[in-house]
Amino acid sequence: MSSPAPWLSETHALRCELAGDVLRTSGWLRLRATGWSMLPAIWPSDVLVIEPACASAVSKGEIAVFSTGRQFVAHRVLAKTGDRDSSTIQTQGDALPRPDSPLPCRYLLGKVSFILRNGHCIEPPKTLRLSERALASVFQRSPLAARIVVGVRGMRQASNSQTSQFQIPNDRAVPCQP
Repeated sequence: MSSPAPWLSETHALRCELAGDVLRTSGWLRLRATGWSMLPAIWPSDVLVIEPACASAVSKGEIAVFSTGRQFVAHRVLAKTGDRDSSTIQTQGDALPRPDSPLPCRYLLGKVSFILRNGHCIEPPKTLRLSERALASVFQRSPLAARIVVGVRGMRQASNSQTSQFQIPNDRAVPCQP
C-alpha cells in the first residue's frame, strides 16, 4: 500500500495554515509553484509573490490564490458572483479544460503580484498572448503534453544551470522588491 500524497498529510495542512497566517500578518508571501495547471503563465518551480486581497480587490483575469484547507491553489479569475454576504469566485487554471467549482470568497487568501522566474520578476498578465493561448489549449486537451513539456523544460533548466549562467531577458520582466 502506498503512502498518501505529501499534500494530503497533516504536516502539509499545518504548513498551509501557517503560510496563510504569514500572508495575513506580514502582507506578502512567497510560494514555489508545484503544479502545471497554470501553464504557460506559471511553471513548476516559479516563485509566486502573493499579496493579501479580499474579493473586491481581485478582478477578472488576475490570478487568485485560495486555500482548500490542505493546499493552496493559484488560478485565474473568470468571474465573481453574488452579493457581499454570499459572493463566490469562479476560477480556472489556464491549462485545465474546465473551470473550478465556484468558491466562497472566504477561501480567498490573495492574488499573485509577481512571478519570480530565472532571476526575473514578471507581472502576471491578465490575458495570455495568442501563442500562450494556443499552448494552453494544447495542454487543456492533453495533460500528457503538459507533463512532457514540463519534464523537458526541467531537464533543459538543469543542464543550463550546470553549464551557463546566461539568462535571456523576459519582455514582461519588471523591477521587483517585495
